[in-house]
Amino acid sequence: MNYVAIIGDIKSSKTINKRNQIQEKLNIILKHINETYSPDIAAKFIITLGDEFQGLLKNYDHILDIAKYIQREMYPVNLRFGIGFGKIYTDIFCEAAIGSDGPAYYAAREMVKQLREQEKKLRKQTADIQISIYNAKSFEIVKINTILTLMKIIENGWSEKQRLTIWDMEINGGSQEECAKRLDTTQSTVARRLAGGNYLTYEHAGNVARKALIQLGELQK
Repeated sequence: MNYVAIIGDIKSSKTINKRNQIQEKLNIILKHINETYSPDIAAKFIITLGDEFQGLLKNYDHILDIAKYIQREMYPVNLRFGIGFGKIYTDIFCEAAIGSDGPAYYAAREMVKQLREQEKKLRKQTADIQISIYNAKSFEIVKINTILTLMKIIENGWSEKQRLTIWDMEINGGSQEECAKRLDTTQSTVARRLAGGNYLTYEHAGNVARKALIQLGELQK
């Protein structure tokens, strides 16, 4: 059986003030993930180092949703995610994603390393989520990673009000009028923020990436 390893890493963690509070917040977020997505999880998400955490999935339906949820809840702390598809060679301890080893983790860790290197050169033009199958090359992977990179570039152009509005639509859905009521503003303001933040393009890209990840996962079974 193949799995999906997700390794998350806090960017510039050593420069963050109140690191204990950040870790406590991350622990709460990961606990929520473990509870909400328990049918998908083979080994629960856990902090493995001071600035790193990981989890192991057995289903492929919510890979991007999990990463995006953690990103939103941790904001303005910035994260990078390496996602690896592959086998696990060792025993899996379901209560914590630690101590296991195999190609899924190798691929995820390689993506974290690659993102760190890209950030030094490309800065705001790099992604914060990338996927890989260990020792395998696929045009499908290239396409998914390109979509994820373009989504991040769109995010980098958001104002704080655009971010707040787009995230509200992602989380709660509904009409622009309903979003306006939640944010105590007008429908025209919501429409302007969504247009300025390229929301429809961003939403479409996310949906395509989700479907492609599910299809890729099915091929790995």
